[in-house]
Amino acid sequence: MSHRIAYYRVSTGDQSIDAQRHALGGGFDQEFSDVGVSGSMLAKDRPGFADLLTKIRTGDTLYIYAVDRLGRDALDIQSTVRALLEKGVTVEIHGLGPIGRGVGELILAVLAQVADMERRRIKERTDAGRAAAREALASTGRTHKGKESLGRPMAQDAAQVVAWRKANGASISATARHFGISPATVKRYAAAS
Repeated sequence: MSHRIAYYRVSTGDQSIDAQRHALGGGFDQEFSDVGVSGSMLAKDRPGFADLLTKIRTGDTLYIYAVDRLGRDALDIQSTVRALLEKGVTVEIHGLGPIGRGVGELILAVLAQVADMERRRIKERTDAGRAAAREALASTGRTHKGKESLGRPMAQDAAQVVAWRKANGASISATARHFGISPATVKRYAAAS
């Protein structure tokens, strides 16, 4: 008996797989996901995908939202899909349909290369933006976008948050509520003090 299986991946914990799930239409027998897992990690090393690999069988169809969900780079994507195809699994990519041997693998190789190039371009633009911000900050005291620092702006004065928590013997969540910040921010402030 064949199964319809979906796989989703988002890079950060504050992102949701809901958009991918909605685009794929649902009705799956099994769903696997990796939330907060970087695209720079090999597919087989991602916990959700590794679990999927232990459960997927010949005759199953794997549905994914985009080519880049299947691997770290073009080579990883191609080897992942090839291994699935050799196992007798149909790989269906949203908007492309099923990927088969021969022409399907060729199309996949091109798309994987495009995704790889785009990932490199994004990194280059990000690195250039950081360099411009550092240079502007060093010469003018503000980044090229007018900010006073390179990092995220402080939600509250860290020393004040830590001192209040200590003075009141407050928990992390109580401190977060008092200052209107997230528990993660309170933890970060406490760790830095």
